[in-house]
Parts: sequence; structure tokens; C-alpha cells
Amino acid sequence: MATRKIVIFDTTLRDGEQIPGAKLNAKQKLEIALQLEKLGVDVIEAGFPCSSPGDAQAVKTVAREVSKPVVAGLARAVQKDIDICWDSVREAARPRIHVFLGSSDIHVQRKLRMDRDKALNLAVDSVRYAKGLCPDVEYSTEDASRTDFDYLCRVIDSVIKAGATTINIPDTVGYAVPEEFGDLIVRLREGIPALSKVTLSVHCHNDLGLAVANSVAAIRNGAQAVECTINGIGERAGNASLEEIVMTLRTRSSVFGVHTDINTKEIFRTSRMVSRLMNIPVQPNKAVVGANAFAHSAGIHQDGILKDRRTYEIMKPEDVGIMEHTMVLTARSGRAAVRHKLKDLGYDLDENMFQKVFQRFINVADRKKEITAKDLSSIVEIEMSKVPETYTFLGMQIMSGDQTMPLSAVRLKKGEEILTDAAIGNGPVDATYRCIDRLVGHRGKLLDYDLKAITTGKDALGEAMVRVEVEGKIYSGLGTSPDVIEASARAYLNAFNRFFANNVE
Repeated sequence: MATRKIVIFDTTLRDGEQIPGAKLNAKQKLEIALQLEKLGVDVIEAGFPCSSPGDAQAVKTVAREVSKPVVAGLARAVQKDIDICWDSVREAARPRIHVFLGSSDIHVQRKLRMDRDKALNLAVDSVRYAKGLCPDVEYSTEDASRTDFDYLCRVIDSVIKAGATTINIPDTVGYAVPEEFGDLIVRLREGIPALSKVTLSVHCHNDLGLAVANSVAAIRNGAQAVECTINGIGERAGNASLEEIVMTLRTRSSVFGVHTDINTKEIFRTSRMVSRLMNIPVQPNKAVVGANAFAHSAGIHQDGILKDRRTYEIMKPEDVGIMEHTMVLTARSGRAAVRHKLKDLGYDLDENMFQKVFQRFINVADRKKEITAKDLSSIVEIEMSKVPETYTFLGMQIMSGDQTMPLSAVRLKKGEEILTDAAIGNGPVDATYRCIDRLVGHRGKLLDYDLKAITTGKDALGEAMVRVEVEGKIYSGLGTSPDVIEASARAYLNAFNRFFANNVE
């Protein structure tokens, strides 16, 4: 039986990138966009072109290189924004201008300093202007879930008449609950006949943890498109998670009677890529893609799984691209074995990148008995996410104890020069960071520090993620090592290297 298709609109590169410290350069945006194309999303919102010349150029690059999905750019209801947006997406095979304006009284009156009629006229004029440039125009009624219903209907009906081809209903601040949001979709479809001629989309935020629930409630009540992000990243508490929506619709297809064109086997790879390039860790208990999503530790669960995986798994890990690998590598493994394992894991590396990965593999394997698939994946992701190294980490030595003032000595390399210094601190990590500050000649303000084991065992590989403020801007850093202090040092230095890479004269 034919089912209704749901359009998947991915805004990872726009809304998802608005997290402090998660800024992507044009090359990174393109890498994610190409993976989103492989994933099978219908629309890629590549950025907010008027926000900066760099973002406009990045959107333009994505528009040129991506062929299958629609490529959209976001614009305020301002002609200058719309012009910049159009210039950025016009070379796409399927371009779209996405215009938004607040519709709730608190947005119209407090933020825009307008009355309803003036805001309505601005919306209509902006859509009409965008339509004169691009045949595909989306209009978002920002803060729709807190908007007076009759006024919301007036706005939607008016912008459809002005040429909008997609109408988006955002729950901008995550205020709605599923029953309420689903009912809103029903009322809009019944109250605005013109909606039957365009695509009705929703965009939900996760402030109350209901973004996915609200999205699927809207779909069940007639929404035809859903806006979401990989790993649910985005402003504040994030957006609706693409992988959770897609797998909900697939797993409970008999309930929803809809389908998407997503290649679910690419979900896990896409999740890891976004996490790596944005330096945003995926929580272990994250649905679908978290490290524990298909892990079973309780004895009764293990017994059930051994008898029939369906007893405690409603999805197959293979369906989202999570494969089990049992081959273990050690320091004695040669290049051929490592290369074979990399290909088994889905990595096709050129010779230069392979040599870097292999050298890091040897360094880790010398200190760790066994290198698992997760170890090797982490090593690859670290090497692939590296920025140009103004400073290279060479080594460190720590002296610490409960009766000793922590002391850290660090060796770095800049060009051909070897730099060495030492510093004391409140702990070994603090001492190390003070030492690095002195060596690079800049002082970083540590805003966030996350340390976790990304593999199992006493010799687990530690992963440190940091956000550091340098000269008023925020940079993310990532580092791994079996030694957690070294991982912390590498992460901090990685953040500084991002600072230097973004400030090349």
C-alpha cells in the first residue's frame, strides 16, 4: 500500500551551527552537506548567508557541489538579506529562499516594534520580492505556537497568495505539547484552504524535551515536511533529532502510514561526522546513535537478546549503520592489517592520511594492549578533524600528588623551533593549561571541559573536549590519549590551533 512521503528538511548547517564554538568553515560545511546528500535528505538548509561573508561563501560552495537535495538559505524579511541569500543559493540545481518573521505578539510588538498589520504587510512584500528571484520560497511564521490563531491564519493565507510554496510552522521556543501542536496543524489545514496547494512543514525546538514528540504529532495530523538536525543539535536545548524522527516513522510505520527517503544505514556515520567536525559529543544514552543505544548489561536483558534480539531491540543496529567488529589490533599489527580494518570500518583514506593515522595508531598501541574498532575510529576522526598545526604537541611531564604542588612541563614545536616551559597550577590539568598559555603567548579562558572514556577497560582511550575563549571568540578543541592529562593538553592546544588558523594574516 502506498504511503505518504514526509519531506526531511535538514538544518544542521544553519540552526545546528548556531551553537557557540561549533562554527564550521566552508570545507567542513561541504563535507557534511555531501554526507547529508548521501543520507538522502530532501532539503539542506546550508546557512544564514547575511550573517557573514564567510557563511555566504560557504552556502554558495554547498549550492554548487550538491546536486540532489534542495539547497536553502535563510533570510530575514529584509530585501538586502533576500538578495544575499539568493546570490548564495542561485547556482544550486534546486535553490530555495527561506524567509522568516515573528508572528506572535511578543515577537511582533517587543522584538520587531511593529503592530500586526505592519508585520503582515512586511511578510507579504518579502515573499513577493523573494518569489521574483526564486520559484521556491519558504515562509516561516516564527513563534507560531504562541501566535493568535486567527492572525496566524491571516499571515499564512496572505503569504501563500504572495507566492510561498512551503509554509513552516515553528515551535520556536519549544513551548508546545504534542496534543496541542498536533491540533494546531489540524485547525490550520481546516481553516486555510490554500494550504492544500503548498507544503506544510514544522520546525520544533527541544526546550521541554518535546521536539521529536511534537514533530511526529504534527506529521500524524497532516504535516508534510519536518525540519530537524543531526544529533538534535541547535539553539539552546537543540532541535528535533533527524535520526529519532526517521526511525520513529520507520519503526512504527503501521501507526503513521508514512515514509521518508532517508538511507538509514548512513545515520550513524552522519552522526559521528557532525559530532567530530563540530566538536559536540553525543551523549551515551542518546536514542538511535548513542554509545549505549544498543548496549545490554543486565543479565535478564542479555539472556533475552541471546534467545531473540527482538526481546529488547526494536531496531537493528545495522539498520542505522552500526556494525559489530571483533577484530582486535595491537602494536604488532602491520600496515596491511590496519588498512584492512579501516576499510572494514568504511574509511577509504589516501596515503598521506593513512600514514598519519598509522603513526598515531602505533603511538596509542604502544601504551594500550589492544586497539578496538572504536579506538581506531576515534584515531581516524581525530586526524581528519585536525586544523593546520601552528603548534605541535611533542610531549609532557607531570608531577602531582596530595602533598605536592602540581607541576607540568610541556614541549611544543612551532616550525623548526622546539619550545619548552613549565608551570604550576591548582591541579595537573590547570598547570598544563597555564604552561600552554605561556608557550603560545595567549591566555585562554576555559568555558567547558568534558572528559570521557570512549572505549572500555582500564586502558581505555580518553577523549577530552573543550571550549576555550581566546580574544573574545570561542574555539572548540578535541584530543584523545590513553593518558587523560595528555588528552586534555591535546584538546586545549587543538583549540588554540583553531584560533591561529582563523587569524592568519
